[in-house]
Amino acid sequence: MAGEKEVREPRVPRLDDFLDRPTHDLEDWEWLWRTDQAFPIRSHRRAGGGLVVALKRLLRPFVKAPLNDLWDRQRVFNQILLTHLRGERQRLDAVPGIVEQRYGELERRFNDIVHHVMGHNDALFARVDQKLDLYRRQAQELRGRLGGLLAVAETAGAPALARAVEEDAYVEFENRFRGSEEDIAARAARYLPYLEGRGEVLDLGCGRGEALAVLAERGIQARGVDASAQMVERCRERGLRAEVGDLFERLAGEAEGGLGGILSLHVVEHLPAESLARLGRLAWRALAPGGVLIVETPNPLSVVVAARNFWLDPSHRRPVHPEALEMLLRIAGFDPVERLDLRPFPDAERLPELDLAALPPEQRPLADSINRLRDRLDDVLFGYQDYALVATKPSR
Repeated sequence: MAGEKEVREPRVPRLDDFLDRPTHDLEDWEWLWRTDQAFPIRSHRRAGGGLVVALKRLLRPFVKAPLNDLWDRQRVFNQILLTHLRGERQRLDAVPGIVEQRYGELERRFNDIVHHVMGHNDALFARVDQKLDLYRRQAQELRGRLGGLLAVAETAGAPALARAVEEDAYVEFENRFRGSEEDIAARAARYLPYLEGRGEVLDLGCGRGEALAVLAERGIQARGVDASAQMVERCRERGLRAEVGDLFERLAGEAEGGLGGILSLHVVEHLPAESLARLGRLAWRALAPGGVLIVETPNPLSVVVAARNFWLDPSHRRPVHPEALEMLLRIAGFDPVERLDLRPFPDAERLPELDLAALPPEQRPLADSINRLRDRLDDVLFGYQDYALVATKPSR
């Protein structure tokens, strides 16, 4: 009837299954020994093969009768062996299921334990977060009240206290937005080829001392000056030479032609515009012939930097255009002045580019034009985050 499954008859083995290429099926061998099948008599000889077969058939009854007892015992042994092999095969077939079952039980127990432990951890972390939030709010409240009291004290004639609060806030901004000490050290290391073999280096605005440490590791004599007492103290704790002071006063106090290099990393954007020319003139005076002044600052040619990133630090005054700064250094007497574009934005933050290979051939010329326009727009919007000018005092 339609819709009913077809019932297939079980396959019956044949003697041919055991002759040239014997079967590996245990059920077939069990059928052979249980039914006591007799193999056909054959001969592999071409000439006289029929005579040999006839002779074997004639002698077969005479040979079989004396061997019946041995044959029966062999047949029983073979059947017992086949039964044992079948049982072993069934046990082996069951092993993956048992292993999977045991694995599933272990996995469930492990998940239960992890869930239990994570539940305790979540509760513990929740309590820690609550405590931290409480302490953070209390610290913010105390800082706010202290700032208010110091503002009143400054009005009453206590500027030193107000300066301490401002310095503490600046250190906080430096730690959060400037970058890790490892990152700043890696960025300072790019200037080593310009400073090696020239003489002592003065780091203006040395901050936490990353550049001083890099120079010391390369055997370059260096010292720093910074307006922040906390920053200078951190430098001294690391065994670096640094002093608290005003960079203009420090430069003016240097012996004429006594320095081999001057570093000014992310300092000029904190200075009034009218003081940049003075910085160039004082640096030229303090450097020996062939000495270099290296000035690094945020890049205002990047719209993202000029309109957003630059203003994260409230102590920034105004971006410094690279062409204007280069002109001031040339007027001060430096020549040549080399410009380095630094720190391109990661590709993930830039404008996406069309994949020409994924487009039909007829659309690729238009997509290529769009990509070229994208490149120009991307350079204006993103470009490089910083730039540096390497200005050399001419040798005599």
